[in-house]
Formats: sequence, C-alpha cells, structure tokens
Amino acid sequence: MNDLLNSLTTELRRGTLTLAVLSQLHEPQYGYSLVQLLEMSGITIDQSTLYPLLRRLEKQELLTSSWDTTESRPRKYYVLSDYGKTVFDALKAEWEKTSSELALLLKGAEKDGTN
Repeated sequence: MNDLLNSLTTELRRGTLTLAVLSQLHEPQYGYSLVQLLEMSGITIDQSTLYPLLRRLEKQELLTSSWDTTESRPRKYYVLSDYGKTVFDALKAEWEKTSSELALLLKGAEKDGTN
C-alpha cells in the first residue's frame, strides 16, 4: 500500500507544484529564494524538481528570466510573463472551483461512512 500511496501522492503533488510556483513569481525570484518562499508555506520542493519545472514554464512562455551578475555569484531570476499572469489567474480559478467541489464530495463521503 505504501508504494501505491506514494505514487498517488506524487501524482497529486505534481500539478499543485506548478500552481504553487506560479503563485510566488509575481515578483522576480531566483531558485533558492523560491524554495524558501514555498517552504515558509509548508511546501517542500527539491531543486531537482524545481529547476526543470522553471525551465519548462519558461519554454511555455509563462515565465521570463534574467541574469543578475552584480553579485559574486550570478543568479537567474524568474518572473511571470503577462501570458503567465493570465494563465495563473485561470489556473487559480480552476483550482478554487475543483477544491470546492472536492470538499463537498469528501464531506459527503464522511457522512456516508465511506471514509
């Protein structure tokens, strides 16, 4: 059961991580600062997951990036593009709708004793 539960949990988290990352990029962030912001909200994300996700979101034109080379260590900053803001707003609305619907279903399952 643990293997199945881990697999299902990973599948469930995959989509929510995209929304979580997008939610934190209204202001420019670099990878480590993004990890810290997410962790402050209780969301853990490995760098091996984050950086490929950021590259994919940039390729999909949801993010733009720029390098800051003013400090000793160059940092690549990511921020939502205008298109990314539009997509984020739509995803957020879809998430809220789906969350509400699922909450009703799960409450019904509790009342029915199927939980």
